Amino acid sequence: MTVDQSTKDKAARLRALGTDTVLVLPNAWDAASAAVIAAAGAPAIATTSGGVAWSLGKGDGQQATRDEMLAAAARIAAAVDVPVTVDVEGGYGADPAEVARTVAAVVAAGAVGINLEDSGAADGALFTPAEQAARIAAARTAAAEAGLPELVINARTDVYLFGIGEESGRQADVLTRAAAYAEAGADGLFVPGLLDLPALTDLAERSPLPVNAMAGPGGPSVAELAKAGVRRVSVGTGVAQAAYTAARRATLELLGAGTYDELADSLDYFQLNGLFSG
Repeated sequence: MTVDQSTKDKAARLRALGTDTVLVLPNAWDAASAAVIAAAGAPAIATTSGGVAWSLGKGDGQQATRDEMLAAAARIAAAVDVPVTVDVEGGYGADPAEVARTVAAVVAAGAVGINLEDSGAADGALFTPAEQAARIAAARTAAAEAGLPELVINARTDVYLFGIGEESGRQADVLTRAAAYAEAGADGLFVPGLLDLPALTDLAERSPLPVNAMAGPGGPSVAELAKAGVRRVSVGTGVAQAAYTAARRATLELLGAGTYDELADSLDYFQLNGLFSG
């Protein structure tokens, strides 16, 4: 497969954004949300598996198929000029060969990064560090074979999110995984479920990979996370939830009071339409 220079340049930009600065990644779920996010000034965009799945009428957690997720990713990548990194969940298959298939499809979709989880089972069990390292290595090899060795691989560990093991041992588990994932070719370590600033500071100091956090209401600000050493911040399904909440509020007002205040201050029709016209 031939990857054009503009895609390689986007991969290099994504890599630099997550290394030279603190990268803040709003999460998109379709072409329109991606276009709005890019027009608002985001230097890069991450997809959210939950948001994409909901837009397809399915639940999160690999209920949408690989083909469905990657078709959405292709539409998102085509709608914007900024780098796009794709949440590929658990890779749509436990076997490294299935992860490789997914990565090849990501590159074909025009995206330049992935999030790859170390959980893939419905019971919340994690792959062992060695198993996940093999899956990351397969992803790295597949990216090179697809013509994009620069693909940014963000290795997500769900140790904290799922409360794996005794609380006192989770940081050590994450650091063990970080070492294995780095050796396998990962570029970053994503640790959703961890927003304790002292723990993040410790992790950032000791991890061989730049640490990424998933933030949200009530949690530390981007500035606080950056001070703790976090290099990349995203909000998961948060923006999609806000959008659907706005739709619910407008509907309740319309069906109840019969008024339209919730529609005030919306993006102008011509603003939105202009994102895709011409």
